[in-house]
Amino acid sequence: MHTPQDEVIAFLSRPSSYGTSNQPVERIETHGSVIFLHANRAYKLKRAVAFAELDFLSLESRKNACEAELLLNRRTAPTLYLSLCPINRQANGQLALNGCGPAVDWLVVMRRFAQDRLFDRMAIEGRLTEPMMEQLGAEIARFHANAPITPSYGHIPDLYEEIEKNHREMSRYPPILDFATVTAIAHTSRTLLESLTGCLEDRRREGRVRRCHGDMRLANICLLDGQPTLFDGIEFSERLSCIDVLYDLAFVLMDLQHHGLNRLGARLLSSYLNHSDVQEDCKPLAFFLSLRAATRSFSLAGAALRHADPAKRYEKKEKAVQLMHQSLSYLHGENPILNHLAMSEAASYT
Repeated sequence: MHTPQDEVIAFLSRPSSYGTSNQPVERIETHGSVIFLHANRAYKLKRAVAFAELDFLSLESRKNACEAELLLNRRTAPTLYLSLCPINRQANGQLALNGCGPAVDWLVVMRRFAQDRLFDRMAIEGRLTEPMMEQLGAEIARFHANAPITPSYGHIPDLYEEIEKNHREMSRYPPILDFATVTAIAHTSRTLLESLTGCLEDRRREGRVRRCHGDMRLANICLLDGQPTLFDGIEFSERLSCIDVLYDLAFVLMDLQHHGLNRLGARLLSSYLNHSDVQEDCKPLAFFLSLRAATRSFSLAGAALRHADPAKRYEKKEKAVQLMHQSLSYLHGENPILNHLAMSEAASYT
């Protein structure tokens, strides 16, 4: 199936497009982007696609998204996000990076890093450490303290909509996600949100809803120059990124628990609380953790059905089911990370 960007993708896939170097080009594909890895650079192309929260169909929208990505992600990774680069149509009809002639597409140019420095890979391979979590907690707290306050977002109806979206999306995969469990998640989430309404509204009024990262999972954290570094934050939707800071933090905490790394999750949470600019209340954390686990569950369920490799399909289905149960367990008060944190704090007083 041909797309309007086929010519651009073919151009970026050729080593000769980047100058005299003959080093190979590696490609990483996601729903919204294609990343081309060449020499010591990564070139990120926005796909000409549209989803519920994202519309990159026009050239202008892709340029704007590249500019926003560069600006927003320099808050956490200034040495990783380098520049904006046009792909131009030259007078001879050929494409060129940062050349003459009209721009046919745009790229975010990034410094390339080894893929084994991604925290999701390090989690799987047992290479994450408590000192890394201590550093990461301090960095996230610093980032949140400096993030713009956005009180027009994060209202209670927005959170009810997140519950309904998760229920709607999880219900699309009955062969994978059990209907009774999915229904229980939605019902218990609504009840818990009702009890948290006053707390969450107070947090919004006090400035705890900010322009955050929005997608702070382990796959979007890397070890750069020896420091845990957040990257690939959401630039295309203020609704998804202007959220309670604990909702932002919940993604990485949920992810650590999913990998069985409760002790590291407790260390991260402890560091974050110790470095936070205010006395942070963890009361709504279970609700936010459940939302994150439910969202990740339906994402993996959908990916499982799309995957061509039977082994990968099975793996994603298993993870989707685990995350579904993880989402419900948070709502029932089961939170191993908080339990580890409480035990650590108790031990420090003995």
